[in-house]
Amino acid sequence: MNLIAMRALEHARARQITAQPIKRRRHWTSADESKLRDLYPDTPMPELLKIFNRPSWSIYNKAHALGLKRSDDYLASEHARRLRREDNPGVGCRFQKGHTSWNKGISFHSGGRSAETQFKTGTLNGRAAQLHMPVGSERVTKDGIRQRKICDDGLPQRRWKSVHMILWEEHNGEVPAGHLVVFKDRNTQNIEIGNLELVTRAENMRRNTIHRYPPELKSTIRQLGKLKRAISEVSREKQDD
Repeated sequence: MNLIAMRALEHARARQITAQPIKRRRHWTSADESKLRDLYPDTPMPELLKIFNRPSWSIYNKAHALGLKRSDDYLASEHARRLRREDNPGVGCRFQKGHTSWNKGISFHSGGRSAETQFKTGTLNGRAAQLHMPVGSERVTKDGIRQRKICDDGLPQRRWKSVHMILWEEHNGEVPAGHLVVFKDRNTQNIEIGNLELVTRAENMRRNTIHRYPPELKSTIRQLGKLKRAISEVSREKQDD
């Protein structure tokens, strides 16, 4: 074995010896959740970190999942106010409202013919000009939904609207909050008013879950999921050994 190969082998062995074992994820028990419900409203985060021995993001995520909120007394405490100030660094160094910049109203020109090549206000330039599509243009998203450009201003995501939504609103008015328009035959290219229906977001979610499949197919999907989880657990155990 040559010298380079020997060094590479030694380096690989050293990395294997010093590699840290993979930490398994600690699941929240019912007792942990009960304790968090009691403590979270009024207990500062440093104390919660010591009690649960978990990172702050894990505690915040679990509190959010359980619907827990800080109490009014805690939010009004000096500790909470200090944390809010610390979460807003540099506030004392920012320009105050009404501050006038030193260069306001000053026009800077580099001389020569630079003014002739400057972009005029309200015009697109460079790559944006090449990619610009006028109002009325249509495109197809990666999900196969046809969209139409309805305006040139505002947020980019608000400038486009699904064609089937436009068609539905022309016949039935604005879509109510918590609802959406779907294709009855699931063919996104079949944009006909008779192929559209209004459903709640909850109903649409139910239609797109495992429960919409026949019993025998649902059983197969569940068994496949169990097999994948078993393979994953065996792989993690081998890594821990």
